[in-house]
Amino acid sequence: MTGLVVIATPHIRYLAIIPEIVLLGGAVLLLAGGSLVERQLRARVATVATAAVSAAALGVSLWQWSDVTSHGAFTAVDHAVVVDGFSALVNVLVSCAMFLTALVADGYLRREGVEGPEMHVLAMVSASGAMIMASANDLIVVFLGLEILSIALYVLAAFNHRRAASGEAALKYFILGSFSSAVFVYGIALVYGATGTSNLAQIAGFLAKNVLAADGLLLAGMSLLVVGFAFKVAAVPFHMWTPDVYQGAPSPVTGFMAAVAKAGAFAAFLRVFISSFGLLRTDWQPIIYALAVVTLLVGAGLAVVQRDVKRMLAYSSINHAGFVLLGLEAATARGVSASLYYLFAYTFMVIGSFAVVTVLGRRGDAAHDIASYRGLARRQPALALAFAVLLLAQAGAPFTTGLWAKLQVVLAAVDHQVPLAVVAMVSAAVAAFFYLRVAVLMYTPVPAPGAAPGVESPAENAVALGAGARGAARTPASGEADLSTPGPGPGQVDAAPQLAHARAVWTGDVRNVAALDRLNAGLLLDRDPVTLALAGASVEQPAPPAGLGLGALGEGGETLAVADEVMATPVRVPPLSAVAIGLCLAVTVVLGFWPGPLTSFAHHATLLFVP
Repeated sequence: MTGLVVIATPHIRYLAIIPEIVLLGGAVLLLAGGSLVERQLRARVATVATAAVSAAALGVSLWQWSDVTSHGAFTAVDHAVVVDGFSALVNVLVSCAMFLTALVADGYLRREGVEGPEMHVLAMVSASGAMIMASANDLIVVFLGLEILSIALYVLAAFNHRRAASGEAALKYFILGSFSSAVFVYGIALVYGATGTSNLAQIAGFLAKNVLAADGLLLAGMSLLVVGFAFKVAAVPFHMWTPDVYQGAPSPVTGFMAAVAKAGAFAAFLRVFISSFGLLRTDWQPIIYALAVVTLLVGAGLAVVQRDVKRMLAYSSINHAGFVLLGLEAATARGVSASLYYLFAYTFMVIGSFAVVTVLGRRGDAAHDIASYRGLARRQPALALAFAVLLLAQAGAPFTTGLWAKLQVVLAAVDHQVPLAVVAMVSAAVAAFFYLRVAVLMYTPVPAPGAAPGVESPAENAVALGAGARGAARTPASGEADLSTPGPGPGQVDAAPQLAHARAVWTGDVRNVAALDRLNAGLLLDRDPVTLALAGASVEQPAPPAGLGLGALGEGGETLAVADEVMATPVRVPPLSAVAIGLCLAVTVVLGFWPGPLTSFAHHATLLFVP
């Protein structure tokens, strides 16, 4: 027959996309199974199925790694997908994050009385989008993965329909995410117009063989791509959505978003700019430099003043994004390896942290004021210890993966940008404050009922001081009258020595001690209504300030009610959540003592990186 049109289809090597197929296939089968059964599928059944699918995805990702190390990297699907050590490492990372999120979400769903597989299905779809971004060898495929990742996250952010904040968070995320996607597509169009292709390898080849007489179109396209990626990784000034979305979304979703969305977006960011635009690094490195500086400083600075733990961790994630940008700005194999290591270590730290936050959020997922964490070590010592270790790891404490992660990206930056490395270390010092503040709060006992806030308890032994000693302890300033005690009358002598409480010499005089007391009271929130409620004091319920969308006092003035609940009963730790927290702790601490395997993993992934 004549007149037939033969459509050429590319050869597909399914090993190249099998992790994505496993996750998407598992999501479709779980959703279909849930719709075909007579009763609503139980949350525990959906959790077990999701954990099994995630474990299968992890297995095939490791198989990919083994195949790449044995036979080398390759491209597939008409060179639109690349399989190398870089993509295999990110696939392993995303599979682990999906497995841990399924365990954490199980306790949340059962506590909130939510049945059905929807949360797990959406999470698996979103995770497959992150994998697609990591394996993409074409800008169109990058955009496809970005949208699969993002659309599922928009719905997950609004999953808790009982909380107005959840819907508000999803709306903000959707509107701003839509704008960023439009900007990203516009950037793809400009790059295509300048180079005649959207394939990453062909873009690199074009730039290697041609010198553009006018490169304005290409530079504009690269700038718009930076904006799109910066929004997804929450780099300043494209971070405005992050605190509200992190606070309003369900806590397990927030942990998943912090880990998987960053991993997928940074994987594509690194691949696109280092493999395709590596020859133009002098044009885009200053932009990444500026983004890294403001992201590091703003993330650490604004986290210090947060009262909600989820908002604090949101700004903390912004600060972590700044550290990963150090590796991108270096534009070297060492920088890529350091960024991969940082993403891997951060995934376990942040999912473990949000697992603890999920458990402590209690029913309604509202108990996230840092004052409610005071005295947690006495109420629930295991949770307090786990959270303290994970927070200190994010601060870069020794013998944790956080230290090695920060060290590697800083060393990559030191090779050619010492001022940027100095800024990173300064921001790490600032960030250590808010991590340590929460850790100290958890190990600070709640004040005794009736105790004056911020006032030091009387010393056990009083010391008799004579007039000379009293004068040394408190000498009025020149012209200042000491009206605290009446002096002796005419003809009287100051016979009996006064009793003064012993203080350490370093505390200084009474005014210094009072200033220290006030400082400690502010840092430990002694006068906070939640702290006073935890102490059993009678506190009048404050009205929530007007104009706060996601208020610091909780929705509907719930703060003091939550404090009463915190003191009434210890929180129950779901077994699967405990397993997830334990796994995150094990990876963070064991690989902190023995960093070799993860360092080697990231290094070999860089060696196998195919432009």
